[in-house]
Amino acid sequence: MAGNDLGGLLGSLLGGGQGGSSGGNILGALIGALAGGGKAGAAGAGGGADGSPLGGLLDVLARSGLADQAQSWIGTGQNQQVSGGQIAEALPNETLDKVARDTGVTPQEAADRIAQSLPQAVDKLTPSGQLPQGSSLEEIIRQQRI
Repeated sequence: MAGNDLGGLLGSLLGGGQGGSSGGNILGALIGALAGGGKAGAAGAGGGADGSPLGGLLDVLARSGLADQAQSWIGTGQNQQVSGGQIAEALPNETLDKVARDTGVTPQEAADRIAQSLPQAVDKLTPSGQLPQGSSLEEIIRQQRI
């Protein structure tokens, strides 16, 4: 499953080793759910304005009132935190339910884990203070690990 592969890559980027971390797994499942089509995936399926899945996820958050937080993760300054409740409100219910099913946790626990892992992951994926252009998320992660 692509989400598991992506989870492993994100986990290793976040310091969880080759097997991935729970943060990497939850974020891999989130990206997979957003890209999975249907209503739950429609928000992120085509990616953001830059065409990337990461951009798509950040667009979903920005449209839900978390633009300042998301921008702080991309920027080079201090990362603003988000709560599980804010993530739960920002994501479509279908998306959060799918992430929870795929990772074996409750939707609230999934939202809490996403809120804990997402700022650090986006920060590490955007070290120059801007979204990488023209690469798949897997390629972006591999480039950051070099």
